[in-house]
Amino acid sequence: MKRLLATNISKIMKFIDIGANLTDPMYQGIYNGSAKHEPDLPHVLERSWTGGLDKIIITVGTLADCAPTFEIVKNDERLYATVGCHPTRCGEFLPDPEGYFASLCQQIEQHREKVVAIGECGLDYDRLQFCDKAIQQQYFEKQLELAARYDLPLFLHCRNAHDDFAAILRRNRDKLPRRGVVHTFDGSLEVAEALIADGYAIGINGCSLKTEENLSVAAKIPDESIMLETDSPWCEIRPSHAGSKYVRSKYLTVKKKEKWEAGSLIAGRCEPVMISQVLEVLAGIKGKPAAELADQYYKNTAEMFFPSKGTD
Repeated sequence: MKRLLATNISKIMKFIDIGANLTDPMYQGIYNGSAKHEPDLPHVLERSWTGGLDKIIITVGTLADCAPTFEIVKNDERLYATVGCHPTRCGEFLPDPEGYFASLCQQIEQHREKVVAIGECGLDYDRLQFCDKAIQQQYFEKQLELAARYDLPLFLHCRNAHDDFAAILRRNRDKLPRRGVVHTFDGSLEVAEALIADGYAIGINGCSLKTEENLSVAAKIPDESIMLETDSPWCEIRPSHAGSKYVRSKYLTVKKKEKWEAGSLIAGRCEPVMISQVLEVLAGIKGKPAAELADQYYKNTAEMFFPSKGTD
């Protein structure tokens, strides 16, 4: 049963999803620890390619993510990965800081052709119950050494922590010849402008487009500084979001996970193919042709993460 509604978008546009959490248990049919359907990542990926995805970068948020990530990407030239430790997981450094850092280095070196960024790393002051500020700051800064050592851009996370986040990046500016992208951006225009001035791109997904204020900010971010992402299986554009009024690509879903069949999309689970909706919202709020923006955002992304592969 084919659940994906056909659109014309893949015929005229191509995309790079800079952030997809494809090792999440949801793609193994597991939700809140309970198995609901068989693993369907191959179906998710096939929908992605059919829907215009040219490349997908899988987000690694902890050392434990590396093995399953590199198992997924190893036989597909369209799949790549980041390597790093999410701010809420930085406590994992503490038992053996040098050993953990060395293990991250080892993962990068063993999979050098597949690693295109360091991250997801940064600061998250909204979830300090998982890791306190001082530890986050210490091991965010430590991971900048990876970017310098391997000449890789950063895949960055910042929540309610801009001042400290920017200060750490600025004092390490000289060791970071390639900047990176601040993903799932939902901050103010002033923050976006400051990051862009420092050489960073802005990652936009459904969580960046929830409110009218979000839309106002995104509309003013220069197209040359934007990259598209889904952050799947999170950050779908929901009907309650301000950006939903601009969405044109629709995907049929099953609401009950147990009703899954091959080809089904699951209600509430975002997938890389939904990146077209992010583009449509940006086209709507900017009043520009979607194809024009798609070309620009693809170029931005390819130049940062795939400079040796060109943009054609």
